[in-house]
Amino acid sequence: MNLRAGITRLINAIGRTDHDRDFDAELDSHLQLHTDDNLRAGMPPDQARRHALLKLGGIESARQRYRERAGVPWLEHLAQDLRFSARQLRKAPGFAVTAVATLALGAGAALAIFAFVDAALLRPLPYRDPARLVSATERTAEIPHAAISHPDYLDWKRLNTVFSGIEAHKGGGLALSSASGAQLVPSARVTAGFFRVLGVVPAVGRDFVESEDQPSATRVAIITDAAWHSRFGGRPDIVGQTISLSGDPTTIVGVLPPSFHFAPRGAAEFWLPFRATGGCDLRRSCHSMTGVARLKDGVTVDQAQAEMTGIAAALERQYPDTNRGQSASVLPLAETIVGDLRPALLTLLGGAALLLVIAWVNVVSLLLVRSEGRKRELAVRSTLGASGGRLVRQFLTESVVLTAAGMTGGLLLAGAAIRLLSSLISDDMQARLPFLSGVGLEGRVLVAALVLAVVSVALLAVAPSVRVRFGELRDGLTEGARGSSGTAWRRLGFRLVVVELATAMVLLVGASLLGQSVYRLLNVELGFDADRLATLQVSAMGARFADDDAAIRLGRDVEARALALPGVASVALASVLPVSFNGNTDWVRIVGRPWTGTHIEVNMREVSARYFDTVRSRLLAGRVFTGDDTLGRPRVTVINKTMAVKYFPGEDPVGRQFGDRELTPSSLKTIIGVVDDIREGPLNAETWPAVYYPFEQGPSSGFAVIVRTSQDAASVLAPLDAAIRAIDGDLGTRNPAVMRERIKDSPVAYLRRSSTWLAGGFAVLALLLSIIGLYGVISYSVGQRTREIGLRVAMGAERSAVYRLILGEAGRLIVFGVVLGAAGAVAAARLMRTLLFGTTPWDVPTLVAVAAVLASAALLASYLPARRAASVSPMDALRVE
Repeated sequence: MNLRAGITRLINAIGRTDHDRDFDAELDSHLQLHTDDNLRAGMPPDQARRHALLKLGGIESARQRYRERAGVPWLEHLAQDLRFSARQLRKAPGFAVTAVATLALGAGAALAIFAFVDAALLRPLPYRDPARLVSATERTAEIPHAAISHPDYLDWKRLNTVFSGIEAHKGGGLALSSASGAQLVPSARVTAGFFRVLGVVPAVGRDFVESEDQPSATRVAIITDAAWHSRFGGRPDIVGQTISLSGDPTTIVGVLPPSFHFAPRGAAEFWLPFRATGGCDLRRSCHSMTGVARLKDGVTVDQAQAEMTGIAAALERQYPDTNRGQSASVLPLAETIVGDLRPALLTLLGGAALLLVIAWVNVVSLLLVRSEGRKRELAVRSTLGASGGRLVRQFLTESVVLTAAGMTGGLLLAGAAIRLLSSLISDDMQARLPFLSGVGLEGRVLVAALVLAVVSVALLAVAPSVRVRFGELRDGLTEGARGSSGTAWRRLGFRLVVVELATAMVLLVGASLLGQSVYRLLNVELGFDADRLATLQVSAMGARFADDDAAIRLGRDVEARALALPGVASVALASVLPVSFNGNTDWVRIVGRPWTGTHIEVNMREVSARYFDTVRSRLLAGRVFTGDDTLGRPRVTVINKTMAVKYFPGEDPVGRQFGDRELTPSSLKTIIGVVDDIREGPLNAETWPAVYYPFEQGPSSGFAVIVRTSQDAASVLAPLDAAIRAIDGDLGTRNPAVMRERIKDSPVAYLRRSSTWLAGGFAVLALLLSIIGLYGVISYSVGQRTREIGLRVAMGAERSAVYRLILGEAGRLIVFGVVLGAAGAVAAARLMRTLLFGTTPWDVPTLVAVAAVLASAALLASYLPARRAASVSPMDALRVE
């Protein structure tokens, strides 16, 4: 029975035009009968009809009661409210477009940045139970997260009781033989249980087995899904195929899932079992591996840290020569993978959130002004019988319509922004940040959009709804009613403007500090001339390049071929390019100095004779290398200024010697020169002591080529690559780049530059929105005070006094906003201090400059309504009410 009644009411709600006409006719009949009765009782006609209406309870109220009985009230009200809201917005297109566009800008920025935050910080890593995975590294005074040696890794694996498994990985490059010649491919070497610790199972084929990390085992590899398709065409019989990697036959045994990535190893495509075959792999003093471990159930990161610190201390006591000053570091794997990206993303998310706040405040301010304009309309509706709750539902519906349109535009803008930002991520950065691939509007981003929509609806419905709740509507029908209520709403508008200005101040200061940091970062002293330098990585595969003589001949051939190219002025070789990293270090002991076993750790670089001339480094003392500094000649070295100052204070280091910890004769090297500091590490890192050895006294078949040109450096890259490949078919090349571009696109510079551009965009939008908001509130204030201003003018007030009145009112708002914003800006800058370089969070010139710009723009926006107020005619003003 209830179901049938509900269906009947729903049908009536949908098609009730005839019912309405019948009811209106019946209502008119009843009204006429009551009116006739009153006339017969002797009432005048007007009074007779009024009493009849009172008896019926009002026409509109009677109709409303009928509709609620005849249909589904909430559905009818919703349909009515939606139609009415659409009509209202069509009648005020300027308001509608401004409000929707403002909401779309704020929501679009917030959702776009949140999509990247979700991908980097919230989305779980593509491993089994990733929260239990940690990175295990060594820690020294200079390096908080240092690589570990293979012997130390074996001891950690044997002694720990907190890990269900601990494995290790290291990077590298291999040369893949192909029909078109050798191709350098990114690769990684891992201990046999690496993928099992991660919880990753190959999608095709199998995992490594324990015996495959033995030196005598058959060489095998697992490849990524991307390598399978890009290098082998996705052929289904890939497992079991034999390829040549750096001259060694290698059998492919598996293909990793498409979703797999491991950011610490970048874009590694070929994964091979790590084998300790000699050299660095067997020395406890040679650190080249990074550990990854899975915590046992119930074990916390802190507990693992405490045990590993104890194990490291025991190894330091057992091996004081090699392990002195070395402890352990255990961090969640996700934290080490995100690295420096976290503060940048959180800073941008905070900036986007502030921009969204300004957008909300602006739209609320618009609604406040609009609600004043609709005061009489709302009062009439209330007088005709509309309840306060009914009006609040109408306002809620209007906010839903505005929010729906704004969030739709916001999602479209966010999608476009995500695609744009993703396209700006370089291939090199994409390799370092693989978790940012495929960022889009999905999952938590859509949930975040829904949350923002709910908050937006609530905020936008508050302004007009509070007026109804406070019972101010009926005053809208009285003369002069705008005095008290208008003042209250004007004050609220003023407070909202102060919030907008303060928020804009925070964003402008943050963007300015980031901009200064990027400028200072990119103009930091390099110690060499980076202009017109082209670079290229070279690697030779095969046993014939393994001995020193062959490597020396290769280096000389590369230099000769490069020097013969048109536009090439000078050529040099280096084991590590400048502005790469502080690492690849050597431990040295200075001859004639007391030694307590402490480590003197220095950056070690092998460079050819023309290196310092090619990069144009400044020689401070002694000489640089020559063609005579070769194998069989006395071993020599050049040191940088930092090493000279730190370890040879107040003396001339030229002629002094250092060697290994035991000062074995074969390790002794004589310092022949001191050069100015070349920035070997990242742009924001401190300069370490560095030693440079002659390339021909420690040759290698893998090195970087540095070419100085007399023309555009980029024009030399292709001929240089071709010339080197023509030397031998087994030579592989990679990463051709112009030095200045390498520096500009380095991770440190890229993250800060990207953050600056985005924060700057947020700041500009915030400035525009806050100025628009201030203009709107001051204009509304002028409109509310038109009669007062007219009276002032009529009583003899000068136009300048009116200017002072309005601009003084705006000035107070600006001062409050700037002061609050300055305090907030300093606090925000302290939170993002890891992104700052060469500046402080409380940089006074920046605060003053931003305050001046914001205040000037705000005063200019206030001048227009002040000018309008000063031109008010007294007679026109007195007719306003």
